[in-house]
Amino acid sequence: MPRLFRRRFHGLALLMVVGAALCAQARPLLAQSKREKAKPAAGPAEFRSQNFYVHTDLSKEEADELLERLETMLAIISSYWARPNSGVIECYVVKDLDNWPQGALPEEGLGHIQAGAGVTITSTLSSGGVGVAKSVVYAVADRGTPQHEAVHAYCGQTFGTTGPVWYSEGMAEMGQYWHKDEWSKKGAVFQSVHIHDVVLEYLRESEPKSLNEIVNGKEFTGDSWQNYAWRWALCHLLANNPNYAAKFRPLGLALLKKELTSFEAVYGDMAKEIMFEYRFFLKHLEQGYRADLCSWDWNRKFRAPKGSATVAAKIKAERGWQPSGVIVTEGVNYQYKAAGTWQTAQDGPALSADGAESDGAGRLLGVVMNVEKFELGEPFELGARGSFQAPADGQLYLRCRDKWGELADNNGTLTIKLKAAAKKQ
Repeated sequence: MPRLFRRRFHGLALLMVVGAALCAQARPLLAQSKREKAKPAAGPAEFRSQNFYVHTDLSKEEADELLERLETMLAIISSYWARPNSGVIECYVVKDLDNWPQGALPEEGLGHIQAGAGVTITSTLSSGGVGVAKSVVYAVADRGTPQHEAVHAYCGQTFGTTGPVWYSEGMAEMGQYWHKDEWSKKGAVFQSVHIHDVVLEYLRESEPKSLNEIVNGKEFTGDSWQNYAWRWALCHLLANNPNYAAKFRPLGLALLKKELTSFEAVYGDMAKEIMFEYRFFLKHLEQGYRADLCSWDWNRKFRAPKGSATVAAKIKAERGWQPSGVIVTEGVNYQYKAAGTWQTAQDGPALSADGAESDGAGRLLGVVMNVEKFELGEPFELGARGSFQAPADGQLYLRCRDKWGELADNNGTLTIKLKAAAKKQ
């Protein structure tokens, strides 16, 4: 007989910790996720799909929808980590404990269910000197917790571990938010932000936790929903921003395989850039925000225009701040002219760099970055043509005015030409 010699516990799902700490705010979110017309189940039943075996008191319609979500999420994460799922994942998903006869739910998961949360327990069985991992999920039946815990289960069965806490819980949170329509089968992640409003509000209004606090802090699984939020933010940014994504997946795989590596070893030479983009991400966080579209181009060369020489740049409507290639000097006047049109909605009107008369959407904007301090000044309006006085020394960046969470449906590119204004004689 196989011998059980090790058990691992993987923690409380963020959504339900939110529910415990902020009941009045979180319950409406949970209520929105449940089907009002679904027929209640008489008691727990078993439902199966290719990769999941679920014990639940959900109705058949609800259970089928859950299995579809779990299979979709599993296809995404197994593609991301380039490892197929190892074995069927068993789940106990509870909608109402009153539907479960005494003893029908294993004691090892009952306490977490009673707390309105979830837990994944991974056991490693040894047979003939070969270890085989088996994970069992216990979760309440909201939309996020089963998916969060299923990420832990996949990692536990596939790799035998879920990695350090910041990575384990950050990626599990990503698992509950991933959308199949935004997934590239080539393995690249281009997910927009779709998180619970209470989490988004917390991240927007809080002083950002440092990268060191997230990665190296003395934190533990199930500690607080706030810590889960910071872990999600860091993992989402690194997985979706093309400046860092190419290194993030290999880092994660190395952590899951317990190879000798660390966040600092992989990203140490990019610390300033990551911290800048991390803070920028949190400051402008909205539902629909695309980290890939808002990534910063750190490779563009900048120069100060001399005499009547012009510097040209192409600025895309669907991108965030983009480099103009121009180094500006505080107090100096610069002339510019923008050619072409763009749109701030898929079926919107073609707009010049002056933007829409009604609300200014689509207007060309500028901002100056202090490259020594990695700090941005205040944005200022430009337009189709004219001149401006540089508010500070630094590199000039340009963008199309639109909400940060609504860039993905923009279209069009403008060509901008800039030069130093002629000095008055």
